[in-house]
Amino acid sequence: MKPLLLLPFVLLFSSCKKEEDATVDSPPVDEWTDLFDGKSTDGWNNPYEWGTAEVVDGELHLIGDKKFFLVTEKTYSDFVFEGDILLPAGTANSGFMFRAHVKPNRVYGYQTEVDGSDRNWSGGLYDEGRRLWFISPIKGDKDSEAAFRERAGDTFKRNDWNTYRITCQGNSLKVEVNGVVTTDVTDDKDASGPIGIQHHGEKGQTYKFRNLRIKEL
Repeated sequence: MKPLLLLPFVLLFSSCKKEEDATVDSPPVDEWTDLFDGKSTDGWNNPYEWGTAEVVDGELHLIGDKKFFLVTEKTYSDFVFEGDILLPAGTANSGFMFRAHVKPNRVYGYQTEVDGSDRNWSGGLYDEGRRLWFISPIKGDKDSEAAFRERAGDTFKRNDWNTYRITCQGNSLKVEVNGVVTTDVTDDKDASGPIGIQHHGEKGQTYKFRNLRIKEL
């Protein structure tokens, strides 16, 4: 009788083990899409009458004497975006636009800050052309500014490449700079729009970008 009693248990154990092994062995799905191929500006658009975008050694360089944005031709709603930026020496300021609005000679909406000044609000959330510093931090609110500086710390590297990650899902907006969460808020203003990169307009300055990619959620 013992072999008959053990058989169902053995079969059940064997079946469970096979299902577990199949799950473990399944390869992860890579859902990242490159927004910059390292060779061309395909997929990007300059809505301004000024400003130049060039590809140099696998990097996307923005050159201009007036502020402008280069934006993706495609719009995005819920996503994880990653990109690297290197600010030029001297006076410099930039940002990554997301869920942006685009018109001739104008781009506005959500932007995470890339701050080359001693203020160092890099990773803050700025509403370009509208509410400005409205939430992370609130400009002029000492407690909000202090809380932001405590969150961001010294994660931003002024004279080196910095990696930004922006996660948007519904009204949840999160920004990370070099792996540190600098902004994590909710806001209902915009639900979708292009990604954008900025030249702040300093004459003779070159803003450099690389590894621009997105994962739609």
